[in-house]
Amino acid sequence: MKMLNQKIANSIVEETSIRLHRNVNIMNTEGVIIATRDTSRIGSFHEGALEVLQSGETRIISVKQESRGGTQPGVNLPIVFQEKIIGVIGITGDPSEMGDVGELVKMTTELMIRQEFVVSQMEWKQRTKEMIMEQLMKKEPSFTDIDRGLSLLRINFQQPFTTLVIQITERSITNQKLIQKLEETIGDENGIVAFINVNRLIIATSGLKGEEVKRKIESVYTVLKKQNVVFRIAYSLPFYKLEEFSQAYLDCDITLKIIEHEKEVISFAEIEAKALIYQVDDDITERFSYRVLGNLDENKASTLEAFFENDLNIQKVADDLYVHRNTFIYRLHKIIEETGYDPRKFRDALILQVALWIWRKSGER
Repeated sequence: MKMLNQKIANSIVEETSIRLHRNVNIMNTEGVIIATRDTSRIGSFHEGALEVLQSGETRIISVKQESRGGTQPGVNLPIVFQEKIIGVIGITGDPSEMGDVGELVKMTTELMIRQEFVVSQMEWKQRTKEMIMEQLMKKEPSFTDIDRGLSLLRINFQQPFTTLVIQITERSITNQKLIQKLEETIGDENGIVAFINVNRLIIATSGLKGEEVKRKIESVYTVLKKQNVVFRIAYSLPFYKLEEFSQAYLDCDITLKIIEHEKEVISFAEIEAKALIYQVDDDITERFSYRVLGNLDENKASTLEAFFENDLNIQKVADDLYVHRNTFIYRLHKIIEETGYDPRKFRDALILQVALWIWRKSGER
C-alpha cells in the first residue's frame, strides 16, 4: 500500500496548517507537491524536497537564502515510515522563529501515517475474513480462495468446527469495535468473526471441542451483554469438514427463526427434531396438524405446551400456569375429548407435540 497518498497528505496539511497558522506543503518521493493550502502549487516541483530526499536530512532555508535564491524560507523535513523516506513535509516561515515546530510537525505527520496504516491493515484483514465467510456459506465454495485468505491472515483452521450466528436487534457499538471485542474473546487462533449483513454476525470456531465451545459461547454472551447489545445466538452442531459449513449456517438460521424470542442462546441440537417439520412440504404438515388438533384454540395450545415443557409433570405445570392442579386436569381432559389424544401417553404426546409445532409454524406465516 502506498502510505503517502493525496488523501492522507491533505489530512496532514489540514491538521497542521490551521494549528500553526503557516503554510504546509507535502511532497512525494519525486519532490512533487501533492498537498498544500496554496492549491495553485499542487503538481509543481519542489527543489528543497529533492535535496531532503537525496540526503535524508532536514534542510533549513533561511531568510538570507530566500533573498539570494528566490526560494521561500522554511524547513523541509523527511517523512519516515518503517525506516524508509516516503516523502517530505515543508513548513513555510522564518526558521529562527519556529523553534521545535518542525520536529513536532514531523512527529505528528508520522503518527498520522502509522495510524492510517494500522486502520488500513484492520480493514484489509476484515475484508479478507468477510470473503472467507462468504465463500464458506456457498453450497460450492472456492477452497482455493478460502485457503489463500486463511494463509494471508496466517490462520490455521482445524477441525472440529462450530458456527455461531448472532442476530442483533439493538446496539450502539460500531461494527469494528464489536468485532474487535469478540475476536479478543474468541482468540485469533480459535476462529473468525465477520458481519454478513447490518444485523447479523457469524463466528466460525476452529479446533475447539465440547466444553471449550460452551465456554467461548458464554464469553461471547458476556461481552454482548456488557456492550448493551440486544441479541440472540444460535450455534450449530460440531462438524469436521469445511464443506459442511453452509449447512451449519442454515441450521443456525432456522434455529433463530423458530426459537422463542425470550431465549438468547440456543443450540440447533435443542430444536433439531422440531426443525424437521420446516423442511417438509407445508400442505402435508398442515393436513396432519389439522387432523390431530382440529380447531384447537390458543388457550388449549398454551396448556399443552406448558405440559410438555414441564416433562408431563402435572403439579409443575399447574404451578407455572398459576392454576389449581384440578383446574389443569380439567383442561387436560377437555383436550383429550377434543383431539382424541391423551398427552399423558408417550405415543399420543409425540403426535400432539409435532402437531403443535406445525400449528405454531403455520401461525408465523
